[in-house]
Amino acid sequence: MKVVDIADEIFRELSEPSTLSIPAIAYWVRSNVGELNNYLNTSFRVSHSTFEIEERVEATGREPVSFNSSIDNDTLELQFEEKAVLKKMYNVHYYDLQLRSTLGAASNDPVVEVVSDGSKVRKINKNELSKTYASLKRQEYGELTDMVNAYKLRLSAPVQVAGDDTTVGAHDPFRTQHFNRSTI
Repeated sequence: MKVVDIADEIFRELSEPSTLSIPAIAYWVRSNVGELNNYLNTSFRVSHSTFEIEERVEATGREPVSFNSSIDNDTLELQFEEKAVLKKMYNVHYYDLQLRSTLGAASNDPVVEVVSDGSKVRKINKNELSKTYASLKRQEYGELTDMVNAYKLRLSAPVQVAGDDTTVGAHDPFRTQHFNRSTI
């Protein structure tokens, strides 16, 4: 999947804020593919020729399957789960930026309400706005960690399988002891 397509999806999911642009989001996505790799234990990279996020097959140990839209035989394309984690990472980043900007504005603007000659002007309380952004960031980060853990759990394999439960054990029907148990 191309970086600009992911950036466009992020921009639209954030309701097209006027303070952001698709190229700025695309730059962030390209810059944070390594962080995605750290979260998911993958080896994605941005192709310099196609600007697609791809993963080498040798690094994953996975084989391309028929429903996987692979770029070529040596690389795998970013799938829906990985893309969702990348989008959630951007949401955490976005609310962190919003939180920082409101905290800076709250320290410079202590006046919340002004009343003069029968007219009243009330400004947005930056402290309450900061609390809202902090809550949103905390919620998005919680969802991000849940998504990362679910991704890792889905791809995990057992470390050890002791014994072979598929073969029938040999035993002598005329012996008095069967399966390491003594008869009393």
